[in-house]
Parts: sequence; structure tokens; C-alpha cells
Amino acid sequence: MSEMDSSDSPGTTVTLATTHSSWSRRDFIKGVIASGVSVSGMSYFGAGCTTPLPAQTGGVERLLSLTVNGQIRRVDVLPGETLAMTLRYKLGLTGTKLGCDRGECGACTVLIDDVNYYSCSTLTHRVRNREITTVEGLESPDGTLHPVQQAFIDELGPQCRFCTPGQVMSAVALLRANPNPTRQEAREAMSGNLCRCGAYDHYLNGVMRAASEA
Repeated sequence: MSEMDSSDSPGTTVTLATTHSSWSRRDFIKGVIASGVSVSGMSYFGAGCTTPLPAQTGGVERLLSLTVNGQIRRVDVLPGETLAMTLRYKLGLTGTKLGCDRGECGACTVLIDDVNYYSCSTLTHRVRNREITTVEGLESPDGTLHPVQQAFIDELGPQCRFCTPGQVMSAVALLRANPNPTRQEAREAMSGNLCRCGAYDHYLNGVMRAASEA
């Protein structure tokens, strides 16, 4: 403690408290490190050490109505689920293939409102109220193949056949948008579909044959 006389009020004594810190810079740094370790380690001791977050309200609706191949299908869909997963594992439409699963090979191609899309990179929740067509939906009720399917067979397009459904869907999308494409236009339209067997010319011949016979 220390005393100081006030010049404004003679005879009045002001008492000031003086403190002496026993903390050094080293002690301060150790304290910061220790507190950081204790906070970061709380998650390892179970939920009892943390306050649970309140449940979120207004989540994504999971039970959807999808229009697939002209039929309305009710299906339980997770928020981050891709259309390829829904079609194959929820609706049993396994004609849609999963190849690269990152939007590069085209094996999963389907039509959404007559436009070809990679279903492996399309979220199912984004295609509600839209018309989805898979390769299963191209065949006529009496079993007659779509002209593109028949043309691909006639031109010996399918080899191992894994990429064939995606090739078919891209060709159908092209001919619906452009019924009489040039060979170069067809080549560009089909460029998003890979064929590991290298049957590109066979598929291209099939596209041109389907266009000429339509």
C-alpha cells in the first residue's frame, strides 16, 4: 500500500493500492497453451461435456414424387442423394450405369425434359416436377426398340455394352433437338460419352442411320 497527499485538499490522504504480478511471460504462454488443449480435447470425452445443439427445424422434405418414364414414383430421397443413386438403388432402374461417378464418362446419362444430363452429378431434389427418361423408358409397350437402339445394334455399336445406355440417351437427346444432324454435329453431341472399347465410329454410324430412317 502507498499514501499520497492531495494538493487540493490539505490534510486529506488518498490511499492507492499497488499490486505486484507474480506472472511472467513464460507463465502466460503456458496458460494459453493449457487452456487451448483443454478446450480442443472436450470433444473426446463424449456428449456429456458439451451442450447439445437445438434440433433444426424446416429440414429438406425426403418423400418425393418423381415422374420417371411417364410414371409418378414416390421415393424416399436423402438431401445429398444423386439421381443415379435414386434410379438404380431406390427405383431399380439399373440401365443407368455408374462409371466414374464424377460427371466425366457419360455412362449415367438420362434425359431431363428431353435434355441429356449426367445423373451422377444431378441431385434428385433438383428434378422434382420434371420429366425424367431412362433407357428403360425408350422401348415401346409392345417391346419394339427405339430407332436409336435398333440402329446401334445394326451398326455393331455395343461391344462390352457398359457405356451403351448412356450413348443411346445422348443420341436420343440429339435427334429430338436436331433430327437431321451433320456427322460433325453428331460427333460433337456424342463427345461427352466415353467408350472404353473404342467403338466410337460404330456409335456415330448408328446415330446417322437412326437420323436417316426417322
